[in-house]
Amino acid sequence: MKTQRLELVFPEKLIKKPIIYQLVKEYDVIPNIRRASVDETFGQIIMELSGEEEALQRAYGYLKEIGVEIEFLDSFVE
Repeated sequence: MKTQRLELVFPEKLIKKPIIYQLVKEYDVIPNIRRASVDETFGQIIMELSGEEEALQRAYGYLKEIGVEIEFLDSFVE
């Protein structure tokens, strides 16, 4: 299992969607939210996402596909 630290930026259209729940349910990854700032027009989450390499890659693909910006903050965390 690997863990990656990320910053996710959500556009306004996704603010009220259960994106993190969807990651857990559909992609079998484990989120650890370290910091979040969400209002009516903008959302930003700093988190660690853990899972098997293939599951993480699929989860990243899903996030990009729906319009979430992803910034990888550092290499994999042990």
